[in-house]
Amino acid sequence: MTVSRETLFRLFKYSVYSLLAVNVYLFGREEYLAALLQFPSGITLNNFVEAYAATLDTAMWLVLLLMFELETYVLEDRHFTRPVRLTLHSVRALAYFFILYAFYGYIVNVTFAYDVMPLADVSSVCTLVAGDWSYAVDLDEYVAITAENCASLTSNAAFMQFGSLPALVDLPGLVDIQRLAWVDAINAFTWILVVLVLEMDVRLIEANRFEGRIVRVSYVLKVTLYATLLIAAVYWGFKGDFVDFWDAFLWLLAFFSIEMNVRKWQQEETDAASG
Repeated sequence: MTVSRETLFRLFKYSVYSLLAVNVYLFGREEYLAALLQFPSGITLNNFVEAYAATLDTAMWLVLLLMFELETYVLEDRHFTRPVRLTLHSVRALAYFFILYAFYGYIVNVTFAYDVMPLADVSSVCTLVAGDWSYAVDLDEYVAITAENCASLTSNAAFMQFGSLPALVDLPGLVDIQRLAWVDAINAFTWILVVLVLEMDVRLIEANRFEGRIVRVSYVLKVTLYATLLIAAVYWGFKGDFVDFWDAFLWLLAFFSIEMNVRKWQQEETDAASG
């Protein structure tokens, strides 16, 4: 039995979409454990986005991705009735709202990474074993300091404390965390720009105006933006943050699929117009 290229393409992209859904759970678990330390009084509506920025961001991006999949591949022109268009645009608008809200959460995380002070009179984390202290091994990842692990956490003798939290990190670790916080924020902002360009493509194709210089400008913009996202993914890979690297890699594959949808749709619209 021969499997068509179209079937293989659908299998590929829906597998990617499913893996992205798994990542929502992975980010949620990671941020839940970090939130236990960052918000000891509990999560409220006001600090929810700070605690679950990555989880919320990934979930809403998945919703938005599925909206693009419906509009550029699944639904045909005859399906675009007024109720369908209204539903698609409403869900998309809701997703954009939460994506922008999550971006604010990334900015808050950057400010949190710089809200530090020197931890005086502490030259070894092992002196804090008796207290309720944790060590920041990564962005949003903390390890409770115990007699068994304190000597292996760091050999440095100068530490910084995060705000008023019982959490500390050495200076090299702080620099890494601050850089990761910035990469998260830049990555989130770049993806927002990507979908703005993609939205422009979709609307212009619907109006049969996606041609000439507009196509070239769109191409240059997206190459620049996707290159930025690839650099962020490579950075996460080198820093050993596999979940972030894997998530970034999957998102690039997912939007590659959407770009293929758009290209095919554009060709169909061109053929229909010329026929």
